Amino acid sequence: MIDCGFSMKETIKRLERLGKTVESLEAILVTHEHGDHISGVERLARKYSLPIWASHGTASYFNGEGVEINCFNSHADFEITAFQVKPIAVPHDAKEPVQFVFSDGQKRLGILTDTGSITPFITESLSGCDALLLESNHDEQLLQQSVYPQSLKQRVAGRLGHLSNRQAAACLEAMDCSALQHMIAAHLSDENNHRELVSSVLSSALNCEDDWIGFADQNSGFDWRTIG
Repeated sequence: MIDCGFSMKETIKRLERLGKTVESLEAILVTHEHGDHISGVERLARKYSLPIWASHGTASYFNGEGVEINCFNSHADFEITAFQVKPIAVPHDAKEPVQFVFSDGQKRLGILTDTGSITPFITESLSGCDALLLESNHDEQLLQQSVYPQSLKQRVAGRLGHLSNRQAAACLEAMDCSALQHMIAAHLSDENNHRELVSSVLSSALNCEDDWIGFADQNSGFDWRTIG
């Protein structure tokens, strides 16, 4: 599992919707220390004896009592069970934030959310992925016209904030997407974005049909996908 910002009850409910149980988990990887990503991590890890994996900066935010915390070098690949894990250091307003690419040696799954800007290292790391979960947080015009305080607008749109639709599309254009079978847009703002805008911008970058772009819903997530 990557991150857990939910209560125990909500986490179990979401797993059950996908036909899974907490007992089927083997580890929790954490991207960064913001509450919507870590608030449920230690509680879940403690109750079900799950090891936590985090960068040294992120790990410093955990209490650590009664849980196993494994710190990884955010610039070095490592392994968990059958998976090779590549951390991707990202620009975000956290202590040592990372995102991930997972591989079984043949297929690659990339995850990039909570990132304020795109770096050459990010696009290089994600190139050649077979599936991608990509942040497309906001439409820049909608954000600037929103009721958000100016300080929050600046944070979201800043170098250490969140990717706009335009930035997400630029990321795709800079990547090698020739192997991409699944593209899931994630972390959409309820107030400052619309799925139609995201589909249009990302499908243009990928030269695909609008309805090929999938979405991670804030309430229900998304259904299982199979990498062929």
